Amino acid sequence: MSSSSEKNVQGPWVGIDVSKATLEVACRPAPGPRTFENTPEGIDQLVEHLRGLDPTLVVLEATGGLEVPAVAALAAAGLPVVAVNPRQVRDFAKALGILAKTDRIDAEVIAWFGELIRPQVRPPKDQQTRDLAALLSRRRQLLEILLAERKRLHSATTEPTRRSLSEHIGWLELRIKELDDDLDRQVKQSPVWREKEKLLRSPPGVGPVLSLMLLANLPELGSLNRRQIAALVGLAPFNKDSGKFRGKRCIWGGRADV
Repeated sequence: MSSSSEKNVQGPWVGIDVSKATLEVACRPAPGPRTFENTPEGIDQLVEHLRGLDPTLVVLEATGGLEVPAVAALAAAGLPVVAVNPRQVRDFAKALGILAKTDRIDAEVIAWFGELIRPQVRPPKDQQTRDLAALLSRRRQLLEILLAERKRLHSATTEPTRRSLSEHIGWLELRIKELDDDLDRQVKQSPVWREKEKLLRSPPGVGPVLSLMLLANLPELGSLNRRQIAALVGLAPFNKDSGKFRGKRCIWGGRADV
């Protein structure tokens, strides 16, 4: 009989479908599905549940930030967790002929995706980086509103409307200036970020907004080679060949914000 040290038992592959209210968990192989509330208490229960399973990999979809608390808690507990692009999982399901869509089915598909595709685990963003990314996202939202209001002002024909638009434009410009100051303070408070920003801004044409975007949304920069970074961001051209046909290379996917 072999000793326990000679055994190589692989834990389950776990898929988690994330919604605003719940975390639907599926495993391959069993145990069966479980549902936890997407709250701090529910996430604590999820962590304890998965610790007991000792999973090989935990996979979630990146769902606009709803997954962040769960991913952070699982990573802090030392569990192998990765958030993947939802389009990859949906394409995977279509390839398998799975067209139905419920939370439980989605969790099972995500678990199956993790088992067969085995996406690479990368360290999640720390809280400081998530805060920086959130501020940048809010700055981008305000800029979009500001541009729309300026267009409305250009076409406004009545004085009350122009006055209202001008007041709102002034308020937006002030809020954006305050966000810029907050972003600058955050970077200056971190010696590591100060050095990284200095390096990023050394080439001509790289300004504060671009360098902050790279710091917040591309933390892998410096740890991956240029080909890996290009593919991660979505700047690596992909082949489109079939037989003797040689299609035009094009880029797609990746991190749109970057």
